[in-house]
Amino acid sequence: MPKFKFSPKDILYNQIRLYPKTEFLIYSGTTFYNQRAPVSGTAVDDVPHVPNGYVSLYELNVDRPSTAMIYPFITKGGSLSSFSTVSTTNFNSDFAYGDILSGSYPLSSSITRQHYAAGFTDLDSGGRNYRKRIEALRNTIEFYSNVSKHFMVSSSASGRDLAAVEMNMIDIPSIFFGSNIDKGTIDLKFYITGTLVARAQDLYRNGEIVVTEPASSTETVVGLALYNEGFIILTSSTAITTEFQDDYLGTGVVQNPTWNYFGSTGSAATPIHSSSYTIEFSGSTTSPTLTMFAHARRGMLNFSNNPTYIKYSSSGSVDEELAITASNMYLESDKKYIANTISSSYSQAEEPFEKQTFISRIGIYDDDDNLIAIAKMATPIRKKESDEYTFKLKLDI
Repeated sequence: MPKFKFSPKDILYNQIRLYPKTEFLIYSGTTFYNQRAPVSGTAVDDVPHVPNGYVSLYELNVDRPSTAMIYPFITKGGSLSSFSTVSTTNFNSDFAYGDILSGSYPLSSSITRQHYAAGFTDLDSGGRNYRKRIEALRNTIEFYSNVSKHFMVSSSASGRDLAAVEMNMIDIPSIFFGSNIDKGTIDLKFYITGTLVARAQDLYRNGEIVVTEPASSTETVVGLALYNEGFIILTSSTAITTEFQDDYLGTGVVQNPTWNYFGSTGSAATPIHSSSYTIEFSGSTTSPTLTMFAHARRGMLNFSNNPTYIKYSSSGSVDEELAITASNMYLESDKKYIANTISSSYSQAEEPFEKQTFISRIGIYDDDDNLIAIAKMATPIRKKESDEYTFKLKLDI
């Protein structure tokens, strides 16, 4: 099998900008990701081993039965190596030397939602009221205040205080959008009994989530989006419609639908069925790509080790098939002939002999001669001695 070395001009490194589209449907307590159907929970059918609406972060335990799943483990030894989730105190007191600390795979991720009731607060060490997640994001939110007044956590201009008002926070992990959410692609839809009753989008690409349906409420700002961080914060407690009510908080008390209840599924015991929601957006990510040009030069790659390359009728005896070897010579048998595979357009006629092979795959090797990739042709390419081809190969890094 011949091998050729890539020249510097045959290898190109570049980047591809991708905009993956994502859609979440939330209905009856279940989240559906990109319209994927629910997977059965049996050991045979549960291929990804992650819940509906989730993605496997590292594709671990895919197609494995539940009884043969891989998992991380560490044996407590003198090096005192441990998992980061195990505190030093627990590591010293709960485990003896030789004990095995184990975890579980796969790791998965999905969107999460948190509803804050009006006045919902935590107390810090000084007894002051605050909201942990809002305080953690305060600097990030106010960093974009030069774009819109709504990015002030507390401001008279926006007329609300995110540390005290009723609000709705949706957290989107970066695995769903890459480096950032593409501006102008956020689309939130609120359905009641399958009918679209409200829609909100980031029309102006400045992070403001404004109502686009119904027409009577258009241009109303109901929230804001953090494109780089993956957060959508909804702050509108105005009723979308007064003709319908549901138990959005799961407390047994019905309320009118508002954007603060967007994504609510009620309680685990009594999930709501009349309200459903969709979240659509496009991500923005960069994928490094390696482009390689493999050349099949004229007059080369026209010999094959495939047994069909030799004419069957020229096999002869065993002695004639084998090469003659000695301490000072190597002589191949002259009783073997290359098969003429050139087809004729006429019946019972044979075209003049010409070497030809068919290239079906290209192997890529590293500097240590290890096979690292194989490019397969959809249809084998015929190669005659007079032919010359260049194959363009792409590999995502």
